Amino acid sequence: MLATRMQRIPRELRLFITAILVMGMGFSIVEATFNNFLDERYALNGFERAFLEFPREIPGLMVVFVSALLWFLCSRRLGALAMVLGAIGTALIGFAAPSYGIMVVWLFIYSLGQHLFLPLYSSIGMELAREGRAGRRLGQLNAVRNLAAILGSFLVFVGFKYLGFTFHHTFALAALTMFIAAVLLFAMRTEKTQAPALHLRLYRPYRLYYVLSVLYGSRKQLFLTFAPWVLVTVFHQPTQTIATLLTLGGVIGILFQPLLGRAIDHLGERMVLCAEAFLLIFVCFGYGFAKFLVSEHTAFLIVCGCFLLDQMLMSVNMARATYIKKIALEPAHIQPALTASVSIDHVFSILVALLGGVIWNIFGFQYVFLMGTGIAFLNLMAAMHVRIPAR
Repeated sequence: MLATRMQRIPRELRLFITAILVMGMGFSIVEATFNNFLDERYALNGFERAFLEFPREIPGLMVVFVSALLWFLCSRRLGALAMVLGAIGTALIGFAAPSYGIMVVWLFIYSLGQHLFLPLYSSIGMELAREGRAGRRLGQLNAVRNLAAILGSFLVFVGFKYLGFTFHHTFALAALTMFIAAVLLFAMRTEKTQAPALHLRLYRPYRLYYVLSVLYGSRKQLFLTFAPWVLVTVFHQPTQTIATLLTLGGVIGILFQPLLGRAIDHLGERMVLCAEAFLLIFVCFGYGFAKFLVSEHTAFLIVCGCFLLDQMLMSVNMARATYIKKIALEPAHIQPALTASVSIDHVFSILVALLGGVIWNIFGFQYVFLMGTGIAFLNLMAAMHVRIPAR
């Protein structure tokens, strides 16, 4: 029955869904193991972990320029190249990183591939959606990505607990999945390309979208960098715990994200973005202060709950993608705006990571998340100004 239903899906969408599934497994495997890998292999402190986000996020700044230099590649071919870079970087981190400095170089290659694909995920997904169904299509694709996260995280859990996995095994598997995704994306039909400008061009009518992107990049960095690091270094949790939380988040996301896509289509971007920002205020407070308000065990459970809720709220970024689609003055502005937003949000991602590392080392981890509470409040203020023009 599943095979029959898959046959009814258009070929391009079928290939893209499969690519999202396998690459999502790869990213999930890396995400579930990376912080424990850093802690065990290099024994980093809070600032050293935060500083690592500088080379990791620099590719986000470069996306608009690299995409422009590769303008002759359509989005599907560019996506395939991005996955090849991700596969190479992942394999080198796992097998050829004897020192912290060398690992940083390989991380840069992996991250360049990952960031090149970020704007393509939304633009290709919306290309494969019917008019007025962009939110639903992105919700469906995010559900597939969550299924991939479940499979990848579950594999890490089983591998480390029962099969004697090492980090060599996980990085090899992740690299293989990204290479398979590259083959699938290359198999998709090409579309016409046009040469974009070799500079970051910002359009005044989209200024609120850029502000939302900046705030998203800032809150995203807190989650990606410091939330797992709290679990690993403050609560001393092993790889299996992170993998279990990512698996649970994936299971919840399979149900949540299609509903979120429908909510965006029916309730609108403003309401969804405001709800996200409001919830983030409590998530950041829970991360930072649960340990000081309740018992150790209860605090751990609260932080795990915040981790799961934060995972779900990361999906709300699809509302920003549909927002720019609806306010774009021309269809040709959509992908450049998405690409520019990736570069813009990474300027602030790097600053937040470095500032957070300094704050962690000097004042304590709780003040990092107090800063996050302020970012969430600013996000709420910006989201309240979202308006969709009548067409």
